[in-house]
Amino acid sequence: MGQYEKFEKVRRQLNDVGAGFCLAKWMQVTLHLHIGHNHSCHHPQTHKISTTEIDRDPSALHNTRYKKERRREMLEGKKPSECDYCWGVEDNSNQFSDRHFKSAEPWAYPQLDKIKNMHWRDNINPSYVEVSFSNACNFKCSYCAPPFSSKWMEEIEQHGAYPTSDKFNGLDHFKHSGRIPIPQNEHNPYVEAFWEWWPELYQDLHTFRITGGEPMMHKDTMKVLDYIIDSPSPNRNLCLSINSNLGVPESLYQKFREKFKIISERELVKELIIFTSCDGYGEQAEYIRNGMGYNQLMDRIDDLLYYIPRLTVDIMSTYNILSVPSYKKLINDVYALKAKHTNAIRYYKQPLLLDASYLRFPNHQSITLLDQKEWESEFFEQAQLMDFYDLTRTDQNTFGYSDVEVVKIRRIYDYFMGDVDEFAREHHRKDFYKFFSEHDKRRGTDFCKTYPELADFYHKCKEIR
Repeated sequence: MGQYEKFEKVRRQLNDVGAGFCLAKWMQVTLHLHIGHNHSCHHPQTHKISTTEIDRDPSALHNTRYKKERRREMLEGKKPSECDYCWGVEDNSNQFSDRHFKSAEPWAYPQLDKIKNMHWRDNINPSYVEVSFSNACNFKCSYCAPPFSSKWMEEIEQHGAYPTSDKFNGLDHFKHSGRIPIPQNEHNPYVEAFWEWWPELYQDLHTFRITGGEPMMHKDTMKVLDYIIDSPSPNRNLCLSINSNLGVPESLYQKFREKFKIISERELVKELIIFTSCDGYGEQAEYIRNGMGYNQLMDRIDDLLYYIPRLTVDIMSTYNILSVPSYKKLINDVYALKAKHTNAIRYYKQPLLLDASYLRFPNHQSITLLDQKEWESEFFEQAQLMDFYDLTRTDQNTFGYSDVEVVKIRRIYDYFMGDVDEFAREHHRKDFYKFFSEHDKRRGTDFCKTYPELADFYHKCKEIR
C-alpha cells in the first residue's frame, strides 16, 4: 500500500466515526508541567490542568475534563473549534490534514477500534508523550520567551518587555493566561502527579520526549534515565528522545552522556534521539541563541555520535531572518559530520539530521521581512547546495541529506518567495529594529558588527516611522 492509499484509508475510517474524529486527542499529549498546561497536538492552544482532578487521578494530567469534552464532540461527529487548523486544510482542499497524519502513526492507529468504542468519559493512557519539567535554561534564544527559559524570565523581570508592538515577551500576557512557570526549586503538584502516574504510563509508551527549558538542567530528566536503567522490566519498544542545547557545564554533560551510553549499550529502548538546535553558523548562530558556543555544540555532537553508535542526533533549525547570511556554512558543517559518522557499523544510515523549519512568530524575526529581489539568490543557493548533497546524488549512497531534509529547505525558499502584505511587513520591520537595538543594549551585543550583511537592512528599518 502506497502512502496516499494509506492516508486515504485512515481518512475513511476516521470519518466513519465522525467528521472531526482524531486519535491524537486520546493517544498524544504534551505536558507543560512547569506551567500546569496540556494539549494534544501542537495546533490547539494549551489549557490549564486542574489540581483537583490530578489529586483524585494523576492520569488527569492528560485526561482533563476539558479534553474529554472535545473527545465527546469528536465522537458525536462535531468538529472542535480548537482544531480549526485541520478543518481549514480539509475544507479548502482535498489534501490530508495533520488529523490524518497523526492518526496514521504507529503510536495511534492500532488503537482505533478500541477508542471508537470507548465512552468519552473514559480515561486512557497516551502512547505519545512530550513533557517539560521546568523552564530552567542557560540560553536566551532571540525568538524564545519566559515560559520556556529562566534566563529570559530573569531578563524580563529586570528590564521589562522588549519595546515591540506585540509585547510578545511581556509578563502580563503570561500571567493572564496562567503561564508563569513554577520555579524548579518550588513544589510542583503537576510534576508530583506525573511521578505517581509514570510507572503505569511507562509500560505502554511508544514515544517519550523530554523538552524544556534545558532538560539536562532538570533533576527529573536524570530521574527518568535512572528509572529506565534500573527498571526490572524495561520498555524495549520505547522511542526515547531528549531536547538539549548541549551547552551545559562539562561535568553535567558527562553525567548525561554516560546515562545515554548505558541505555544504548544495553538496548533498553528501541531508539534514542538527542534533539538539539542551531540556526546559523559561528558567531551569528551564537547571537541568535544567546549563551551558545558554536564550536562546543559541533564538538559535542561529534563526541556523542562517536561515543554512542546507536544514537541519532537531530538538529532542529528554526530558520529565521538571522539565519540567512551564514546558513550555507551550517549546511557544509553538518554534511561533514554526516560523512564522518556514517559507516557500516552504525545501526542507522543517517546518524545526524538537519531538520529545518521556518519561523513564523515572532513576526519581527521572520525571513519575509527581507526584500525578495535582493535575497532570492541566497535562498536559491542554499536549496541548490542541499540538493547537491542529496543522498541520491552521492556515489556511495550512504551519507548526505535525505529527501525530507532537502524538501524542508526548499519549503523555506518557497515560503520566502510567497506573497507578502507590504503594510504588515513595514510594521514588523519597525519592530525588528526596536527589538535588536534593545537586544544589543541589554546583552552587550553588536548587531551590525555580527551581521555586516544585514547592516543596511538594519538601518533601513531604523528609519521607518
